[in-house]
Amino acid sequence: MSISSILIKEKAKELGFQKIGIAKAKECPDDKKNLDSWLNEGRNGTMLWMEKRREERGNLFNYFPEAKSVISVGLNYYVGKNQKNLNSDYKFSNYAWGDDYHDVLKKRLFELLNWIKQSSGKLKGLVCVDTAPLMEKVWAREAGLGWIGKHTNLITKDYGSWLFFGELILDIELDYDSSFQEDLCGSCTACIESCPTQALDSYKINAKKCISYLTIEHRKEFDVPNINLDDWIYGCDICQEVCPWNKKFEQVSDLDEFQPRNEIKGYHNDDWNNLNVENYKHIFKNSPVKRTKYKGLKRNINQNKQDQSLCRK
Repeated sequence: MSISSILIKEKAKELGFQKIGIAKAKECPDDKKNLDSWLNEGRNGTMLWMEKRREERGNLFNYFPEAKSVISVGLNYYVGKNQKNLNSDYKFSNYAWGDDYHDVLKKRLFELLNWIKQSSGKLKGLVCVDTAPLMEKVWAREAGLGWIGKHTNLITKDYGSWLFFGELILDIELDYDSSFQEDLCGSCTACIESCPTQALDSYKINAKKCISYLTIEHRKEFDVPNINLDDWIYGCDICQEVCPWNKKFEQVSDLDEFQPRNEIKGYHNDDWNNLNVENYKHIFKNSPVKRTKYKGLKRNINQNKQDQSLCRK
């Protein structure tokens, strides 16, 4: 028994995904070359796991040799609010306001995989969300969802870049969508010019300068005492906030899982400055913020608190 791509897309939309495309599993030599160059230049910082699994990340068949199809899905997480809606001067990336997107996407993708298995019989499939050694934005592009912008995020024509992406890799052939061939960034350089740490070149990011990397993935104390975090204590949205495609096409998600937690909206500076382990565990249960751990979040708060004190002198 076989299943059609149309039915898969209908089921994916029923599960809440706003974007869905299907790409033929293949090697992507140009993207592999870009990945190797990025890693060889050390732009991954201390994210050594990217180096460790580069051969799988760079070639899908090293990860899943039987792969024939890659289903790419996108879930809108923009809730219609920005940093001005927070009571604190400290900033929190939109994606971390609600529940952990890994869990939210995986739950739906596993439902989709189980439904496909029930509909088409025996097959192999892998659910991938962020932590798998996969070039997610490349596969979203190959599935026709959008293009990789100058800020290195994937941009869609109908939701901008406020999307989480996940993949379902299958060992069966399906009908495939055309890859997204256009680059609609044009001559715009808003993201590059707005980055306070100059982390962006066109279509390439230096993680070691990126505020998101510094506040989440960087585990040690900051090497430079006056490092600029621009009041961000978890992640950074600047390159997305200034993107014209987001300003024009962003749509508000009604998913309860992504709505901002009360403390993130309501906490003032003093509340964050006095954050303790118990508060942290309570506020960020089932949250992506657990990625940086209490120690990392406290480090980020203290760094911004110090910067604010210096600015007032």
